[in-house]
Amino acid sequence: MKKYNKQGGFTLIEILVVIGIIAILAAVVIVALNPARQFAQARNSQRSSNVNTILNSVSQRMVDNKGLWSSTCGSETVTIPSSATNVGDGTSGSVYLEACVSPTYVVSIPFDPSGGAVASTGYHIWQDSGGRIHVRATKAELNETIEVSR
Repeated sequence: MKKYNKQGGFTLIEILVVIGIIAILAAVVIVALNPARQFAQARNSQRSSNVNTILNSVSQRMVDNKGLWSSTCGSETVTIPSSATNVGDGTSGSVYLEACVSPTYVVSIPFDPSGGAVASTGYHIWQDSGGRIHVRATKAELNETIEVSR
């Protein structure tokens, strides 16, 4: 009777299948946990909230003025332009909304989470020929367009 000396182990095919499964699982986890995409989505959520905040404050002011935008805001004269114009501090052609809506309707005008500032918020506002007010986030990421109108 012959004794066979069979050692236990894995075949090459079994090892390759396991490596392939691990690679697929790793790829799925990396895609699902892509931190750059997660941060971009968080910034876009903030932009969406900010756009709504700006439009709501303008709308509330118009409601208090019987549906009209009163261009006199204390010592400032602020008009809503007919073409997309940056919301800011009134310099460089920007619209100085804060004089009209702060602190009654909003504490302060929000600015873009990635590079906006009081002088240039990263948001545009305009009124179309039909009288609708539009507010748009100019720095939206992930090929999104963030704009609201009322």
